[in-house]
Amino acid sequence: MGIFDGQIALITGATRGFGFATAIKLAREGAEVIAVGRTSGGLEELDDAIKAAGGHATLVPLDITDDAGLQRLCLSIHERWGGVDLWVHSAIFAAPLAPVAHVSENDLDKSIAVNLRASQRLIAMVEPLLKAKGGTAVHLDDPQAGKKFFTAYGTTKAAQKALFDGWAAETATIGPRVLSYTPAPMPTATRARFHPGEDKTALSTASCEAEQFVNWLKK
Repeated sequence: MGIFDGQIALITGATRGFGFATAIKLAREGAEVIAVGRTSGGLEELDDAIKAAGGHATLVPLDITDDAGLQRLCLSIHERWGGVDLWVHSAIFAAPLAPVAHVSENDLDKSIAVNLRASQRLIAMVEPLLKAKGGTAVHLDDPQAGKKFFTAYGTTKAAQKALFDGWAAETATIGPRVLSYTPAPMPTATRARFHPGEDKTALSTASCEAEQFVNWLKK
């Protein structure tokens, strides 16, 4: 029996890195995982790993910028489970590093669409599901704002955190509980884009950070 037995855990950005490892860990702890990601192959790999761990997941191949798709997802969750106990938001678009004056329009627009606008729409749609179960939302933070060349990523991640911080302040006394969590550096695809050639032996692993995160949630 796990501490999350019977709980519904929604993971956005579940097909790789921290989201992937966290989905497995939560399923191992007894949660019913709703895994959202853009790639069917990544979701199928996650499903195999969760089954091997003795857990169960519902796979949702979905781009979080698809408002209609998000509405269908949240309605299905409401109809099937009545709400969500935990939402972990780790979906992100990592634009290439570039000087402020040279960020491409497409990269900036996509960063805003995924990291900021989609996050706000998710908050609006998931909040009632969390309230129904007295649930918790967790924003995965990565403070890079103001660092050279991190223009699109750092700026939109900071804006994303501002959204969640504002939401946390608004719901502090009425719920849902809203938290931010910053894992240690991991050898993820996102980090590899920013630190090519980095010595990965000095980094933590996604599995280790997922375990630390779940232990933090238990407190």
